[in-house]
Order: sequence, then C-alpha cells, then structure tokens
Amino acid sequence: MLKTAISNLFGIRYPVIQGGMAHLATAELASAVSNAGGLGFLAAANYDAVWLRQQIQFVRQSTHQPFGVNLYLPSPLIKEQIQVILEEKVPVVATGAGNPGPYLQLFKESGLKVMVVVGNVQSARNAESSGADAVVAEGMEAGGHIGKIATLALVPQIVDAVRIPVLAAGGIADGRGLVAALALGAQGVQMGTRFICSEECPAHISFKLAILAAGDMDTVVIDESTATPSRVLVNQFTRDYAELKKSGATDGELAFFAKGRFKAGMIEGNIAEGALLAGQNSGLIKGIKPVKVIIKDIIEEAESLLAKLCRQTQLEESNA
Repeated sequence: MLKTAISNLFGIRYPVIQGGMAHLATAELASAVSNAGGLGFLAAANYDAVWLRQQIQFVRQSTHQPFGVNLYLPSPLIKEQIQVILEEKVPVVATGAGNPGPYLQLFKESGLKVMVVVGNVQSARNAESSGADAVVAEGMEAGGHIGKIATLALVPQIVDAVRIPVLAAGGIADGRGLVAALALGAQGVQMGTRFICSEECPAHISFKLAILAAGDMDTVVIDESTATPSRVLVNQFTRDYAELKKSGATDGELAFFAKGRFKAGMIEGNIAEGALLAGQNSGLIKGIKPVKVIIKDIIEEAESLLAKLCRQTQLEESNA
C-alpha cells in the first residue's frame, strides 16, 4: 500500500488531499473523498457560521474518517468560522490566501492539525516556524488563486527548505502526477480540478463538460496585477475581461466586472459569461466518475508505475 508521512500525519489511507474549492468543496464531496481513503475538505470561503456548522455535521454523519476545513483568510467571517471549527473539533484545518500566523497557536493548542497552502519558499518557512504540521506547495498550473512559480520548480525547493511534510499541488490529475510529486520529495498530492469532474461535486454539469472539453491551451490567468491572480478556463468572460483591462480599467473596475462570476459559472452553469476556475491539467481529465473510482485509479496507476520503475532500476543494475 502506498503510505507516506502525510498518510500517517492525518490518519488517512492514501496521500491524496482534496483542495478546498470555494462553492464546490461541500460536505458531499469532502465526505466522499474521506470515505475513499483520501482527506476531504470543506471550503469555508465566505459562508457564515450556521452554514459551516451544518456542513461539518453533515460530513460527520457521512463518514467516520478524518476530514478538514479550508479557511480563506481574507474572509470577513473568518473569526466566526474559526470559532465553529474549534467548537466542532474539526481534525484538520487548511489555510490559504493570507498569513495564518495569528491563528496557528490557537489551532495547535486545540489539538488541530494545520496545513498551509503556500506558493513560495519563504511562505513555507514562515508556516513551519509558526507551527504548521504540513505545507501544500501549490504551483501556478493550479486552478483558482495561484502564485507565480511552477510546480516542478516549486516543490523540490520547498522540500529542501522545511522539515515538515510537503504536499504537491498544481497540474496533478492522475497516478503519474502522484509519482512525479513523490520523486520531487513531496509526501502526497492535493488536487482540485480532478475532483470537480466527480459525481459528488456540486459543480454544474455544463462546467464539468467544459473541463472535459478543454485542452492544454484552454486556461488563462486573470487578475495578474492583484494579490489574488486566478486561473480559469478561456471563455467569453475572459475575453471581455482582457478587453476591459486593455482599455485601462482600474483594479476596482475589473473586480466589479468579475463580481459574482465564479458562482454563476461553476454552480449556475453560465459557461460563456461565468468564471470557470480550473487548472492546466484539465486536458488530462477524460471522464466524470465517482470519487472512489478516481482515487482508486490514481493509486493503482501510481503503484504500477512505481513497480515498473523499480524493475527498470534493478534490471539496469544487474546489467551494469
């Protein structure tokens, strides 16, 4: 069985983590991932305490396996969200899009495992020094909010910089990606886009089909000049956004133009005018499957590939 330090840290069967995708990482998806042997996450996003508590309780009714809550640190509701997490004794917390330092001591004192999503070496070092149990090195290939460094370059540099376990994210969709991450020194992977195309994900079917139809050149980064650039599928919205930016629109005007577009595209199915968060690995995704099948396929492919590489190495050594 493919077990790593991440498997042991979080008490999960496989080193596969589901990303905390706003509007999409709900109780149904999170519990399905945890039941399949990975670690499922709820996305707190900008939802209020009542919604978050209901989602946590739904997960607990649906699985006895570990799960977590992903916190969007800039949320105006962050304090009440944290209070719910502590009261409900959620096993794992992930943070992103901000400095988790002010909250890490509180999480650790409450016995929670903490995972921090980072996009550069210094952020990884800061997370470790503040008490994080693991970091997710997320490359710019990922969907949604991204950094500026590609996964292949980012992961080994962070692995070399910290002592805590590292997860790789960004552009990973299958067993080959998992094996590559392990070769770079990571202890597992976090995936978002691949789980969008699962039966349990609440994404609109039109959004899922758009991912399946996407090729290697069908994503683009918007909001490059802001603190939260995002990778999305190319559509009429991205073309209009580019034209508006070219005309000299301010960041505020661009933000107003994009307001509400994420939910419109991903949940309501407005494929032309919505913002469709998806990674560069969209071209690798060929079908909509149950979560348990997705994880099973990834693990079987990874184990088969690792065994093949091991046999090749042994053969080369015997012929040397």
